[in-house]
Amino acid sequence: MTFLAILVVGAAIGFVGFLSRLRDIEIKPERQADGIVVLTGGSSRVSDALELLAAGYGKRLLISGVHPTSAASDISRSVSENQSLFNCCVDLDHSAVNTRSNAAETRRWAYERGFKSLIVVTSNYHMPRAIVELSHAMPDIELIPFAVVGDKWRDEPWWTSGTTLRLLLSEYVKYVAAEVRVRLDDLGIDLTFEFPDQPASLQPPHRPATAQAN
Repeated sequence: MTFLAILVVGAAIGFVGFLSRLRDIEIKPERQADGIVVLTGGSSRVSDALELLAAGYGKRLLISGVHPTSAASDISRSVSENQSLFNCCVDLDHSAVNTRSNAAETRRWAYERGFKSLIVVTSNYHMPRAIVELSHAMPDIELIPFAVVGDKWRDEPWWTSGTTLRLLLSEYVKYVAAEVRVRLDDLGIDLTFEFPDQPASLQPPHRPATAQAN
């Protein structure tokens, strides 16, 4: 019983620490980077990433996790105000299906272009796990987070919504699992498990251009 109580208290403290890392306002990056990567799945992530690209925060943008059946035109129609920028400076990754494979595909893209720094665009609740996976895959590349804050997050405190609370608890478990896996991997212990990324309730129901949500 004592061990269980310690475990519960430890998990609660860890969850509070996880919540403390989540930004509730969007803050533009302090400086430019070589490239920008956006991990698909959440509301306004792609449009926010394109705005950063248009503002000169990076040379190119990778949209990672695009659904295999979606073409560039499917996405570009939803961001018509940045059509010319999309045509010249945006690359699509159709292979990634979860955060771990997002990291692998981003590494390949960045190394092919010789990039040494990346701005990472994803939802605020997903950012801690994304940084764990990306930094493990690319320890030699500087990562600059840009956390997207969804409308629902702005409109109501997370603790008043059972749906949002479940999302955060689920994401916390995935974050801890990712931390454990990468630390064991650093010790030469390879664990292949990973929780699948499921569509998150903070996102709009219709996302034709993306694969699984993160």
